Amino acid sequence: MKKLTDWVKKSQKLNNSEPTDDQSSIQKNLTLSLQKIKEDIGKSPDVMVREITIGNEKKTKMACIYIDGLVDKHYVHEFILNPLLFSIREADIDESNLSEESLYEILQKYSLTIGELSCIETYEEVYDTVLSGDSVIILDGETKGYAIGTKGWEGRGVEEPSTEQVVRGPKEGFTETIRVNTALIRRRIRDKSLIFENLQLGKRSKTDISIAYMEDIVDEKIVKEVKNRLSKISIDTILEGGYIEELIQDETYSPFPTIYNTERPDVVVGGLMEGRVAILVDGTPFVLMVPALFVHFMQSSEDYYQRADIASLIRILRFTAFLLSILIPSSYIAVTTFHQEMLPTALLVSLSAQREGVPFPAVVEAIIMELTFEVLREAGLRMPKAIGSAISIVGALVIGQSAVEAGLISATMVIVVSLTAICSFVIPKFNMSIATRMLRFGFMILAATFGLFGIILGLVGLVHHMTSLRSFGIPYMAPFGPIITSDLKDTVIRRSIKNLDTRPRLENQKDINRIDISDGETINPPKQLEGDQNEEK
Repeated sequence: MKKLTDWVKKSQKLNNSEPTDDQSSIQKNLTLSLQKIKEDIGKSPDVMVREITIGNEKKTKMACIYIDGLVDKHYVHEFILNPLLFSIREADIDESNLSEESLYEILQKYSLTIGELSCIETYEEVYDTVLSGDSVIILDGETKGYAIGTKGWEGRGVEEPSTEQVVRGPKEGFTETIRVNTALIRRRIRDKSLIFENLQLGKRSKTDISIAYMEDIVDEKIVKEVKNRLSKISIDTILEGGYIEELIQDETYSPFPTIYNTERPDVVVGGLMEGRVAILVDGTPFVLMVPALFVHFMQSSEDYYQRADIASLIRILRFTAFLLSILIPSSYIAVTTFHQEMLPTALLVSLSAQREGVPFPAVVEAIIMELTFEVLREAGLRMPKAIGSAISIVGALVIGQSAVEAGLISATMVIVVSLTAICSFVIPKFNMSIATRMLRFGFMILAATFGLFGIILGLVGLVHHMTSLRSFGIPYMAPFGPIITSDLKDTVIRRSIKNLDTRPRLENQKDINRIDISDGETINPPKQLEGDQNEEK
């Protein structure tokens, strides 16, 4: 301890207590430094400044700064304050190694035992560190400090995703803590090629962002484009991934989403292994993935946990439901208004009898019912869970039955709207379901104006719009347009796992093969043993 005291005397003679010329740099005088820090961020009671001293004969002042509620107090007390006050006195320090900057080396080697340790030299770094949940120590007579990782705020644990539930598959979902989310991905990919690149967005919120990709699989052009678009974001606050999604998307005026979001780690891992890039945002359980194609929104992680024939049947149902959710109301309007000759006579007589007392044309009737259902669905989402489903069900039954009995709506229209709603629920992704709800009204207006010709015209325009979309340079309708035959094996029909031997060609240009050809024999069913064949004979 005497050696440390002698060093303190030497260092205090060399150090000047006057502030530095650069006002952004930490001043040598600890009192002045703490005064500035308290003026800038210390007005709130949760900012804690703990001043301590080391040495016996000649004291050296030191301060530990952190925010109560963002740090783990156990870490601060056991691994910072306690070592600084007691452990450093027991350190055997060689006097020949003492120098003007050696006290920080002594703290790093003999006292501070936390792994996350970095040097900071400006007040801005102090503020960013403290506001991020870490702690800072500053010494009297020094123009730098230490940033110590002590994050420990309360967070939600890993739970089952509420928006992407599956019958078979992992039940883990992302949380609002970015480090927990990166760990969930690391658990599933134990490969050195998995890269995480960190940055901060938001001038005031300074939200932590992490870009994840497989270095030996992903197309470098996609990674470069993601970084370029993120670097152009200039906004004061990022509260959720939706901010970033809207700022970096390819097409603003389109009902179709061009960026995929999920709260399932297995979905992100599957996307990374295909050559896609994941964007993790601190404070939200939803992870963004790019590029996002139309077929991705019609797929579910459970498709790969079932047999190929079952998964293919479910996918066919999804694509069929997508078309039906758009075309059922418009087709009903077109046929009943312009093309009655297409209906069988018995059905036409039944529909005419139902609509005899309805005062509105078919298009007005359909719009009223669709708007009513959308209001009920939105009310069910915003109500408390205990009564939300009950309100939506009772509201739909009461309003639908009462409207039919009052003669305002025909019974057939209630059936049409119900089928449309059920078909929209089949689509796995909620944002794609919203796109069908928006398109539905446009097709109803076209059907009321031009009949079936209007519907065909709308379909042509829809296909033209979808084929013109891009997601980070990749055609939105790939592999249908342009047609890539090798990638069609995992679209509407999913082939068996052993036949999914290549990755999508537009999303990666490096490691195309999923399955090593030399190891292909291990995937085939085992041949019957010779002994079993003899027993059968």
